[in-house]
Amino acid sequence: MDYETLQTALANGVMTVTLNRPDKLNAFSTTMSRELIDFFQRVNSMDEVRAIVVTGAGRAFCAGADISGGTGAFQVWNDGNKPQKREASDSITLAIFNCLKPIVAAINGAAVGVGITMCLPMDIRMMSTTARIGFVFNKRGMAMEAGSSWFLPRLVGMQQAQEWVMTAELFGADEALKGGLVRSVHEPDELLPAAQALAAKFAAATSSAVAAAVNRRLMWSMWGAQDPLDAVTLDLQCVGHLAAGADAQEGIKSFFEKRAPDFPLKPSKDMPPFGPWAK
Repeated sequence: MDYETLQTALANGVMTVTLNRPDKLNAFSTTMSRELIDFFQRVNSMDEVRAIVVTGAGRAFCAGADISGGTGAFQVWNDGNKPQKREASDSITLAIFNCLKPIVAAINGAAVGVGITMCLPMDIRMMSTTARIGFVFNKRGMAMEAGSSWFLPRLVGMQQAQEWVMTAELFGADEALKGGLVRSVHEPDELLPAAQALAAKFAAATSSAVAAAVNRRLMWSMWGAQDPLDAVTLDLQCVGHLAAGADAQEGIKSFFEKRAPDFPLKPSKDMPPFGPWAK
């Protein structure tokens, strides 16, 4: 995959995506936005990719929007280099949210503004001991973006979310771990290998890629449900559909034959024809 602001590397089913503007602390540009959205949309059809790790080149993860050009950094630009109205299709958060693959954020350095909000819809966040996080919108006179007003309180609770946003202060790995924002904290040279090792577990051939995709989206989609009946209604449909499919049959057969399963179904073409992934 050839990108200007991203590097990609696939190994053993794990695609590592590196934000690659180290001279700008991987600041989020219009080009990076377009390329990340393209990647997370394209990867859904890449069955060789079973899990994703996102990290940054150099000493930062992503230092936020590239504001070197002024407030234009907060706008979307068309091919004629003119600002245009933001649409949901311009959201990196929704591209990540709608991805069919489990995603691990390896926060190796500064993650500020969009640099941290893009991590919220990722499934696991791991952090370097030297990294710093900041929800600094109030200090920039900007509204919370990327759906972070929905994600952040659900991840860490309203009280913690309000404190981090209202103070707009940078905080370190210990506070992020205590507040429940990250899963684990690692020494700088151990972070990426640890993230890739965890992603490799997600990518194991002993798991059905279709089941993993369905279950990832079920949990995210039901997070805001007002009644468990919503979840039961959808998962009954999913259970019925998957139970009649080749992966479930292979899973049961391999269990009784005491061997590793060889799941034939692929997320690129075998997802159930209903549910949030079918939109």
